[in-house]
Amino acid sequence: MDNSSGVGVLDKAALVLSALESGPATLAGLVGATGLARPTAHRLAVALEHHRMVARDMQGRFILGPRLSELAAAAGEDRLLATAGPVLTHLRDVTGESAQLYRRQGDMRICVAAAERLSGLRDTVPVGSTLPMKAGSAAQVLLAWEEPERLHRGLQGARFTATALSGVRRRGWAQSIGEREPGVASVSAPVRGPSNRVVAAVSVSGPIERLTRHPGRMHAQAIIDAAGRLSEALRRNG
Repeated sequence: MDNSSGVGVLDKAALVLSALESGPATLAGLVGATGLARPTAHRLAVALEHHRMVARDMQGRFILGPRLSELAAAAGEDRLLATAGPVLTHLRDVTGESAQLYRRQGDMRICVAAAERLSGLRDTVPVGSTLPMKAGSAAQVLLAWEEPERLHRGLQGARFTATALSGVRRRGWAQSIGEREPGVASVSAPVRGPSNRVVAAVSVSGPIERLTRHPGRMHAQAIIDAAGRLSEALRRNG
């Protein structure tokens, strides 16, 4: 198959990136793998380094750069949002409660998608809302699988404990009753990316009088199913 796009410099840059896919390479290694002239390979690798698509390791060899990971993460986020709409709508219809999808951003969590309950009392969290990581079942889920140091830091000032997060990891879902807001209960489960890392939390929330003081008994399975569908969509495209 002809891999030429007709834009020579881009084709050569793609050759360099493809060569680095299998691991670090010296300039001589790049020349050998790409068939490019030495000055061309060097010029392209340095230009790609300027754009952070190529970097250097401790030995000075060329490696794939951090910009590629950032672009891959953005593509994954787009896939997550593309899948989220129908999954959250189904979750809302099954549970009768408002459904949300949260991603962590530093010390906050952001509602990136939602399906509102159509009538009656509802817990409305508009898309784009920024909520603290210190309270609520989604915050518990986004923190529970973090590495120990970050988890310990996240627990400082939180409305939940390390023991509660241990329970979340064991069960695979979290619940909160009046933790983020008086009178509101919620249940959340983790959405995992291709590397099994928790990338988001899917939730339902509503008044305690409807969800009761044991909302997990009512809705945990529906939440886990929804989180599983979103995780599967990310794995399929990962």
